[in-house]
Amino acid sequence: MDIRRRKPSTRPPPAAAPPLPSRIQASDALPLPIRHTNLLFSALFAASLVFLMRRWREKVRVSAPLHVIGLADMAAMICLVASLIYLISFFGIAYVQSVVSSHEDDDDFLLPSPAQPAPPAAPTQCPLLRSDKESISVPAVDASDEDIIASVVSGKTPSYILESKLGDCRRAVAIRREALRRMTGRPMEGLPIEGFDYASILGQCCELPIGYVQLPVGIAGPLALDGREFYVPMATTEGCLVASTNRGCKAILESGGAMSVVLKDGMTRAPAVRFSTAMRAAELKFFLEEPENFDTLAVVFNRSSRFARLQGIQCSLAGRNLYMRFCCSTGDAMGMNMVSKGVQNVLDYLQNDFPDMDVVSISGNFCSDKKPAAVNWIEGRGKSVVCEAVIGEDVVKKVLKTTVPALVELNMIKNLAGSAVAGALGGFNAHASNIVSAVFIATGQDPAQNVESSHCITMMEAVNGGKDLHVSVTMPSIEVGTVGGGTQLAAQAACLDLLGVKGASMESPGANARLLATIIAGAVLAGELSLMSALAAGQLVKSHMKYNRSSKDMSKAGS
Repeated sequence: MDIRRRKPSTRPPPAAAPPLPSRIQASDALPLPIRHTNLLFSALFAASLVFLMRRWREKVRVSAPLHVIGLADMAAMICLVASLIYLISFFGIAYVQSVVSSHEDDDDFLLPSPAQPAPPAAPTQCPLLRSDKESISVPAVDASDEDIIASVVSGKTPSYILESKLGDCRRAVAIRREALRRMTGRPMEGLPIEGFDYASILGQCCELPIGYVQLPVGIAGPLALDGREFYVPMATTEGCLVASTNRGCKAILESGGAMSVVLKDGMTRAPAVRFSTAMRAAELKFFLEEPENFDTLAVVFNRSSRFARLQGIQCSLAGRNLYMRFCCSTGDAMGMNMVSKGVQNVLDYLQNDFPDMDVVSISGNFCSDKKPAAVNWIEGRGKSVVCEAVIGEDVVKKVLKTTVPALVELNMIKNLAGSAVAGALGGFNAHASNIVSAVFIATGQDPAQNVESSHCITMMEAVNGGKDLHVSVTMPSIEVGTVGGGTQLAAQAACLDLLGVKGASMESPGANARLLATIIAGAVLAGELSLMSALAAGQLVKSHMKYNRSSKDMSKAGS
């Protein structure tokens, strides 16, 4: 590879960075080192216990009442309790420090992510991460990077171990990208690499990164919902989408706002198990559906998390295969990992009473995740939300540029009858998935769950003597969370913070995730209003030709 070399810089080298402070430990607050504190409380516990045992044995010997205690007995009991609390609840603050700083998804509900310690002074930046347009001196690729790139290209070094091997996520990304460029011959010049915190995705969001994709984020609002106003971030590349949703928000605002309610909140996971006979599978079905057994199963299930609470089990039989749909609350997390751990606990418990049960898969598609399914449309999954508003006749004419009868007729013919003709499953709407996908990407949700989260039926009817429009959206399976996954990335966390739902709710676990679901439903309501109005007024093609077409001369751009 040809390396462009530059003249060495004549500027004096920068002063050495001051040494970074050592990592702050919880034990730093103690007046003694942690090992001395542990030894002190251990000795106090042993001495107090021996003293009390001897005193009680003496009282039993002389038939003295045990409840009569003196000052020495009381002091010994206080020392015993204090040392016991320390040894059992803490057992060394250094151990608690390591547990608290772990990244289990359950801990995100109560504690904000601790600030990351400042990294040590980095060596000279990898040349692959520098741009030729930079004015600073760029050294040639050193031998170590060249050796690693050659090893990756030859297949001797797996690309996925670069982060752990190098200990530098940005350098690993650059080396992986350069190796890919040499193997494919594609420069990937338009894919940015700078300006992203690759350490933030390690082990939780994306593997084998080579850069990141930029998406514009627009804002629609204010969305007047349940007496509050929200500005909704939408990440999309579709022209007119944000503008259309914004118009719907204006119509809702000028009509007094929308109202919403969460009908149900429960994430599902459905394992598939198999028996030698259908009769044996039916026995387990009856056992799981017996109300007397639910409390025991709930205790086993709930052991997996402080926030997972089993709500119900729905079973379906197919020959000798049994599908068990577990539903549980998951706090502010979307909850797939949480419910999966609880299901595994129950399966392990059931294996004792049903040793012939063969667990085929922890997920048997009766859940159903990231697939259109009637069970989600009927039973719900995640957050089931309904949102409604009454749009005044004057607002329909002035803002939406149409009439109430035209909207009611179009909704019946398009969203209801047209979707029925198409055999739609949960698709009785104009474009709910447009808004759901845009908000999902902006707030760090799983975009693939747009499939069932976009299930929606839009209803429109004339009210108040036929003058005003009552519009509603019913969405039975909005699957969102405000902790874990992509919600922890800086840009996505900023969008959640804009909505006031960042992180976990300290007052009521799950409140932030439910509020996010209602905001999405409100945004869908605005989007449905605006698009349906554009269709009724014949404005759709005109607006897209005006706002959704590039003004660039592609013939000149190509040359």
